Amino acid sequence: MPILLLVILLGVVEGVTEYLPVSSTGHLILATELLGYPADKWALFNIAIQPGAILAIVLLYWRTFVDVIVGLFHGSPSAWAFTRNLLVAFVPAVVLGLAFGDEIELMLGNAVIVAWALILGGFAILAVEHFARPKEAGGVAGVSLKQSVAIGVAQCLAMIPGVSRSGATILGAMSLGVDRKTAAEFSFFLAVPTLAGATTLQMFKHRSEITADQLGYIAIGSLVSFVVAVVVVKAFMAIITRFGFAPFAWYRIVAGAVALVWLTLR
Repeated sequence: MPILLLVILLGVVEGVTEYLPVSSTGHLILATELLGYPADKWALFNIAIQPGAILAIVLLYWRTFVDVIVGLFHGSPSAWAFTRNLLVAFVPAVVLGLAFGDEIELMLGNAVIVAWALILGGFAILAVEHFARPKEAGGVAGVSLKQSVAIGVAQCLAMIPGVSRSGATILGAMSLGVDRKTAAEFSFFLAVPTLAGATTLQMFKHRSEITADQLGYIAIGSLVSFVVAVVVVKAFMAIITRFGFAPFAWYRIVAGAVALVWLTLR
């Protein structure tokens, strides 16, 4: 397969899966393995194209970001609460990412871990959907400081490939009593500093290995993921409002089981 076609396909996978509770990193690892490429060789690329997905959220929620920025200058309590919640939720990932960055990188090439994480995560979603009793939080600013810290800790589970960053944060929020819509939007907004930080760290660590051709491929992959993510996020909000997260749970279980069988028999 031509490299350019692989880059486009991976960009599509990133755009489709980044904000769904199905693990974008896990799908990118499985996709490269399925197409006959070593996942560890594409680990940096898979992280580096995340800015495309970040820009999708900035575009879709630009009015929210503008209102928060303006509100901060005017001393708006809700704007300060919004910013505080995202910052405290972001801190745990920074601490663990810096402390265990090398160990996390080693897992990025292990497709078997991804398969098991998909299956177990699917059952976790079903459990939370059944037992959680979320209440209307009134948006990200309405989430308490204690809940925000706990959501940030839950996000750290996504350092295991296949767990899903969005899945961990959404389920963590719902298990704490946050409603589906607010939990999803909290996950979207928290993705901006988290993905930006992860991309910056990996690009800096591997700066000497990155060639001009790779930068070009990263730019193309980011553009593709941006376009696809814009469409997917809108559809995702409509699906969870009507059906909840159960469809994604069953998808994870089936996809993980199929991947595990394929990895065992190949």
